[in-house]
Amino acid sequence: MTQLPLEDWYTEYKPLLFSIAYRMLGSVSEAEDIIHDLFLAVSRMDPGTIQNAKAYLCKSVTRRCIDQLKSARARKEVYVGQWLPEPLQTPEKEDPLQQAARNDDISFAFLLLLEQLNPVERAIFLLREAFDYDYKEIADMLDKSEAACRKTYSRLKQKLNAAEALPPQPSLSESQSLVRSFLRAVSTGDVLQFIHLLTEEAVLHSDGGGKVRAALRPILGADRIAAFLVGIASKGTVLTRSVPVSFNGGAGLLVDGSRSRIALLFEFEGTRIRAMYFVNNPDKLRHLPKPPKH
Repeated sequence: MTQLPLEDWYTEYKPLLFSIAYRMLGSVSEAEDIIHDLFLAVSRMDPGTIQNAKAYLCKSVTRRCIDQLKSARARKEVYVGQWLPEPLQTPEKEDPLQQAARNDDISFAFLLLLEQLNPVERAIFLLREAFDYDYKEIADMLDKSEAACRKTYSRLKQKLNAAEALPPQPSLSESQSLVRSFLRAVSTGDVLQFIHLLTEEAVLHSDGGGKVRAALRPILGADRIAAFLVGIASKGTVLTRSVPVSFNGGAGLLVDGSRSRIALLFEFEGTRIRAMYFVNNPDKLRHLPKPPKH
């Protein structure tokens, strides 16, 4: 009996499958689990049943993600505080060929925007918007008609564009410089300098998941955010061991304190911070490597 070339398929298609699963789920750990389970299931199949490996694997991972999202909706309804995606560590140096894209389709702002969609809508929008699949391919993956997929995508495109247009983000090197300015301002307690780094309508989101202390609701406005962060910094509990890390295509910080870890992600408007995301739910940080000790 002919054996499936599973190792070759895994090497060739795993990055694509992970890209789909992470954008669908907003979870690194769940995306990895789905891909592992998929290849385990494929290993038990008759080789003759798979004619196009890429098409089969992409369809299978998409369908598994849809099922996962349906079950996750109930969990999110009882989630303690704000739910944020798991941060994805990305390369420290920006690929010039991808600089124009700026990884906007893995930004927290984009992933949170997708939370407005049901699982099937999310699949249609992502497969078309982020992966440029044609409508026939999407229809085949979801067992729907091309016309239905086309109509759904058009409607969602208008809906999400009307909801919020994300301003163009600075390059990775520019955002890293802005994050260093943020660190200096907070660590010195210079409130005026820090407020100057924020837009007036800036917002801070945090996700402790009921496991650790976190703001249950967004903190709105530059003054309130400054007071919150400077107050925390004055207690010496945050930013004492922060390491610059690239998260989701942009500059971020990984804080590794004695009691907790925090991933900080930033969203910019020009040269100012318009949104900050604090992920300190330990379940969402397990996949991140420990920073080197100084």
